[in-house]
Amino acid sequence: MAVPKRKTSRSNTRHRRSTWRATPVDLLPVTVDGVRYRVPRRLVRAIERGYVDPTPYAAPVPR
Repeated sequence: MAVPKRKTSRSNTRHRRSTWRATPVDLLPVTVDGVRYRVPRRLVRAIERGYVDPTPYAAPVPR
């Protein structure tokens, strides 16, 4: 396991942590029963097959 040789300053620690940003999830349009939803890519196939209800995950897309 890596062990630091010296203490890292608070400024450097926070600057390093701030560069780790989460990327926004890609939302894809899916049509279920004539209503279009924008849902995360990882749920598209499950929603199309009827395993997952799309209403709690995304708001309907206006036409």
